[in-house]
Amino acid sequence: MTNHTLRALILASTALATPAIAQQSGAAGGVNNTPPTPQQQSRADGFAPDTTEIVVTAQKREENLQNVPISVQAIGTRRLDQLNISNFEDYTKQLPSVSFQTAQPGLTTVYMRGVATGGDGNHSGSLPSVGTYLDEQPVTTIGGTLDVHIYDVARIESLAGPQGTLYGASSQAGTIRIITNKPELSVTSGRVDAEINSVAHGGVGGKLEGMINLPITRNIAFRGVAFYQKDAGYIDNVAGQRTYYIFSSIPDVTVNNRNLVKNNFNDQRVYGGRAALKIDLDENWTVTPTIMHQNLKADGVFFYDPKLGDLKIDRLFPEVRKDKFTQAALTVEGKVGNFDVTYAGAYLHRPTFTSSDYSDYADAYDQLYSAYGGLGYFYYQDAAGNNIDPRQHIDATDNFKKMSHELRIASPQSNPFRVIAGAFYQRQSNDIFQNYLIDNLAPNLSVNGLPGTLWLTKQKRIDKDYALFGEASLDVTPKLTLTAGGRVFKYDNSLFGFFGFGRDPAFFQGADGNPPPNGAGSTKTGVAGCYTASGDTLRDSQLNGTDTTLITAGAIAGTPCTNLADSENGKLVPKRAKGNGFIHRLNAQYKASKDVMFYATWSRGFRPGGINRRGTLPPYEPDYLSNYELGWKTSFGRGWRWNGAIYHQQWKKFQFSFLGENSFTQIQNGRDAKINGVETDISYIGGGWSINATGAYTDAKTKGNICSDVRDATADCSASYTAAPSGSRLPITPKFKGNLTARYSWPVLSDAKAHLQGAVSYQSSAPATLRTLIDLVGAPPTQANPRTILGNLRSFALFDVAAGLDFRRWNIELVAQNLFDKRNDLSRGVACSSCTRVLVVPGAPRTIGLRVGAKF
Repeated sequence: MTNHTLRALILASTALATPAIAQQSGAAGGVNNTPPTPQQQSRADGFAPDTTEIVVTAQKREENLQNVPISVQAIGTRRLDQLNISNFEDYTKQLPSVSFQTAQPGLTTVYMRGVATGGDGNHSGSLPSVGTYLDEQPVTTIGGTLDVHIYDVARIESLAGPQGTLYGASSQAGTIRIITNKPELSVTSGRVDAEINSVAHGGVGGKLEGMINLPITRNIAFRGVAFYQKDAGYIDNVAGQRTYYIFSSIPDVTVNNRNLVKNNFNDQRVYGGRAALKIDLDENWTVTPTIMHQNLKADGVFFYDPKLGDLKIDRLFPEVRKDKFTQAALTVEGKVGNFDVTYAGAYLHRPTFTSSDYSDYADAYDQLYSAYGGLGYFYYQDAAGNNIDPRQHIDATDNFKKMSHELRIASPQSNPFRVIAGAFYQRQSNDIFQNYLIDNLAPNLSVNGLPGTLWLTKQKRIDKDYALFGEASLDVTPKLTLTAGGRVFKYDNSLFGFFGFGRDPAFFQGADGNPPPNGAGSTKTGVAGCYTASGDTLRDSQLNGTDTTLITAGAIAGTPCTNLADSENGKLVPKRAKGNGFIHRLNAQYKASKDVMFYATWSRGFRPGGINRRGTLPPYEPDYLSNYELGWKTSFGRGWRWNGAIYHQQWKKFQFSFLGENSFTQIQNGRDAKINGVETDISYIGGGWSINATGAYTDAKTKGNICSDVRDATADCSASYTAAPSGSRLPITPKFKGNLTARYSWPVLSDAKAHLQGAVSYQSSAPATLRTLIDLVGAPPTQANPRTILGNLRSFALFDVAAGLDFRRWNIELVAQNLFDKRNDLSRGVACSSCTRVLVVPGAPRTIGLRVGAKF
C-alpha cells in the first residue's frame, strides 16, 4: 500500500491525532516540565521518529515510560493542546481504562478497570476508588472529582490498577496525575490562546488563556497562568405543569414553570489561575511553592428527559451550582549525600453551593400514595391548616478542606539495588449542609427551629490517614529486575450531626389523639431519633417513660439536636470507623532487549471503612482489590510503539452504595467481584504522520448474591431478598472503550506548517445501575427493576476533526467536536429512590470553534 493510499484511507475515516509526547529528563532528582523545543515540536508533528524519552513520575521517580513496569498512559503538553483538552471529560476520552458517572462538571465520580458499583459520590459515602493528584499533592475529594482546568500542563498520567503502596487509600483501582509545567530559570516566555465556539442546539461560548514565565533573579523564576472559559448551554427548560391530588381525584394544587422557560439554560463559566515560584537554594536544593484558584458557576441542569424531547427538561425552581477551590502547595526537593529527598505538602479548600429543584420527589410520592389521597397523606400544610404547594427544593453546601504531608527518600536510581521510602499523613473534613425546603410549611410540621425545612442534613465528616510506605528494586541480572513494595496504613474516619425530619413538640410517642409529628408523618427519623439525657432516643424515651430531655450540648450549630453520634458516659461523640492494615506490590520486570520489556505484577489496593449517615445502620468495612497483571512495552521499526497489559482482579467485600429508605444513601459490603481485562495503546510517528490508538476490554461481574438488607448475611438472601444476583455485570464501565486518533502535518511556507487532525472515540453500552430489584414505597409497597427503569448507557462513536496553520509565533485552527452531533449518555439516573423518571446526562452536542494562539 502506498503512502498516498494510506493517507487517503485514514483521512477518510477522520481517525486522526497524535501520540503522547512528554518532556525530556531534566537534572538529577527532578523532571524538566518545560514545553517542547521547536525541534521536539517538529517531531511531535510527525516529521521524524521521536527520539525524545517519554518521562513520567508514576513511581515517584523520573523514568522513561517504556521502562516503567506498570500500566501507564501519558498525554503531554503538545498533545493536550492538539486535542483541545481543557477539562476532565476531554482527557478521559483518551484513557480507555477510565469511566465515570456525572450530574454536571464538578459532580463526577471516576472509576478504573470496571471497579464500580454506581451509587458512589455522596459526600457521606465511601471514599473514591481512584485517586487524583495535582503535581505531588492528592486532590481526591468526596462527592465529586476536582475538575482542574487544563492549560500549560506538562502531562496527564493515568496509572491503571491498584497504586496503593505509593499512593494510598483512594488509589485502590488507579490514579490520575496532572503535572503542571514548572518555572524555568533564565527564560522569559509566554503564550496567549483564545477560542470562540458555537454549540449545536445551543449558544455561543469561548475561552481565553495565557501563561508567562519570568526570571526574577539568577536562581528564582516565576510562572503564572490565567484562564476564563464560558461554555454555552444546550438544554432547554420547556413549559411544564404539575397537579397534585389531595383527596381522591379532586385536583387541589396546580403549579407551572411559566417564569422559568428558557432555551440553553445550562450555561457555565469557569475562571482562575495558577502561580508558582522555583527557588534554587543551591545546586542541590529546590523549593517550589504553588497556588491555584478556580471558580465555577453553572446555571440550570445538565440532564434532559427523553420523554419531553431531545435535550429538553421541565424544571420548576431556579437552579445554580457554585464550585470553587484554592490549593496552596509546597514541594521541597534536594539531596542528602547521594539520596534524593522530597517533601510535598498542601492545603486544599473547596466550598460549594447548590440550589436545586426536587419536584420529582413530590411527583413520585403523589403517585405512589394516590390511594391515600396522594401528597395529602404527608400533611403538607401551612400554619392555618391549608394545603400548600408540596414541591421541595434544596439548598446545599459542602465546605471541604484537605491537608496532606508526605516525606520520602530515594536512593540513587543507577544503583543495582534501589529503595524509595516515606511517610504520609492527611486530614480531610467536610461540613455538610442540605436544607430540603417546602415554601410556607407550618412551623410545627418543619424541622424544629427552621420553619419551611422539611428535612435537614447537617453533619461534620473527618477522614484521617496515616501511612509508612516503601519499595525496593534489585537488578538480579542486567535484564531481570525484581521489586517488592508495601504500605502500612491506619485510618480514623468519623461522622457527627443531625439528619431527618422535625417533630411537633405536642406529639408524644404512643399517646392517643396526637397531631402529625412532622410534615411527612414519620415517627422514627429526625428529631425522634435524637439522644436524650436517659441515653435513649427521644422516641424510645417517650415509650419507656425515661428522661426525655434532649442533649443539645455539643450539637452542631443550626441543628435542633443530635441523632448521628455515639453516647458515651452521658456525652455524645462522633461515630467512628477505625482500622489498620498492610498492602503490597510484587513485580518482576524482564528487559528482553533495548526496545522490548515484559513485566508481571501482583498488587493490592484498599479503601477504608466508614460510617453510614443513617446512624441506625452498621458501619461498613474496608474493601480490597487484588490485581494480577502481565504487561509489555515495546518500541520497533521507525517510530512505532506498542504497550499493553492483561489483568485479572478480585474485589473482596466491595462497598456497595445505593439510595435506600427516604432516598438516603446507604453503604453495605456486598459479596465479591471478579474483573478480567485487556488494555493496549499503539502509536506511530513518521513521514508527517502522528497516529495513536488505545483500547480496553473489561469484563466485570459479581460473585455471590447481593441482599437488599445490609444486615442479611445469608448466601441466598433468605432474610430479605436478592437485590442483585450473582453474575450481575458491574455498572458504568463499558465492555469496550477505544480511541483512534491521527494527525498529518506538512510544510506550506518557509516558516509554517499545515495540519489535518481527527479522532474517533467509541465505547459500548453499559448498565446504569447494579441492582435488579428494589422496593418502591407507597400504598401498598411495590417492587421494581432499576435496570428496566433506567435502561443502559447507550453505545456511541464520536468524531472530532481539526485543521489549521502553525507559524513560528502564532497559530490558527478550526475545530469540530462531536462532528455528527451524536447523543452519548454520560449518566442515566433518577432523582430519588422511588422515582421512575429517567434523567439522562448527555455529552456536549456538536461544537464548532475557531482557535488562535500566539507565543513569545
